Amino acid sequence: MQAYGIASHRHTPEIEQELSALAGRPVRVSFTPHLLPLNRGLFTTASVPLAVDAATPDLLAAYRDFYADEPFVRVHAEGERPTTRGVVGSNYCDLTVVADRRTGRAVCVSAIDNLGKGGSANGVQNLNVMFGWNERTGLSAPPMYP
Repeated sequence: MQAYGIASHRHTPEIEQELSALAGRPVRVSFTPHLLPLNRGLFTTASVPLAVDAATPDLLAAYRDFYADEPFVRVHAEGERPTTRGVVGSNYCDLTVVADRRTGRAVCVSAIDNLGKGGSANGVQNLNVMFGWNERTGLSAPPMYP
């Protein structure tokens, strides 16, 4: 297992741009993806400073609210963690967030299938949206473990 793109990942500016737009102020992110000896899958840990003190249930509630209309995003319950095994062969992004009150940061963890959500299945989802089709068309198969 190895971390890559430490303090320099190419998607960090995009993540900061979108979070800043949502927050209405500049947001800095520490983003470190991890490579594992897997056939498929990408596991990510990112942390952001909290603007106000918040507990894990508060952050999870905000995630659930934000992603409520996203059919391929599954927010895990408190204490549960995403796994790459849980998303292999799918278009799902499984995620959770934990408040680190000691450091005043939110630690965000996610898992995707890099060939599904990170590639081909995401393309099919975008095609569906572009043509006004049901977003789930062709993507409703449950995740599989090879």
